[in-house]
Amino acid sequence: MNAIDEITESFSRLPGIGRKSAGRIATFLLKADSAFIRRFSTQIATLQERIRPCSVCGSWTEADPCPICQDMGRDRETLCVVEQPQDVAIIESCHDYKGLFHVLGGVIAPLEGVGPDSLRIKELLERVEKEKVKEVIIATNPTVEGDTTALYIQSLLKDKSCKVTRLASGLPVGGDLEYIDRLTLARSFMGRSGF
Repeated sequence: MNAIDEITESFSRLPGIGRKSAGRIATFLLKADSAFIRRFSTQIATLQERIRPCSVCGSWTEADPCPICQDMGRDRETLCVVEQPQDVAIIESCHDYKGLFHVLGGVIAPLEGVGPDSLRIKELLERVEKEKVKEVIIATNPTVEGDTTALYIQSLLKDKSCKVTRLASGLPVGGDLEYIDRLTLARSFMGRSGF
């Protein structure tokens, strides 16, 4: 195996990158200027040293606590619970949510050996009590595991003095009923609202 095959193999292990795309990336890197290659390789080599989970919310950060947790202008009585650190970035990109976050680090998935104790649920309960959270928004993915996790968290918080809500799911804006799957359509009927 030569160097091009090795780097192509490495890139093809990344999520969403197939063998052809990996080959194109390897070819691009061969043609790129050496300053870019050095900077890029340093960024990859130091990524795990520079980025770590926030000690408060669990999101990826260079500064601890993260800028979101440090921002005193955010709504500190609202906590959005997500599965993974990248979910924080997705929600932040909408610029509509102004509260804080809590990253679980996954979802309850018994077939994969992931139970509630494997997640940051204990830390969530501690934050709700300590920070006097008034609303917990559960933003887990609308999957069987995400729903199971959401229901589990809801059951733990039912006796607390905070409101527990779940992100709405259903038909996308501009969607066509002809192309909507049954589960999405069923959720749309269950979550319908007045207008």
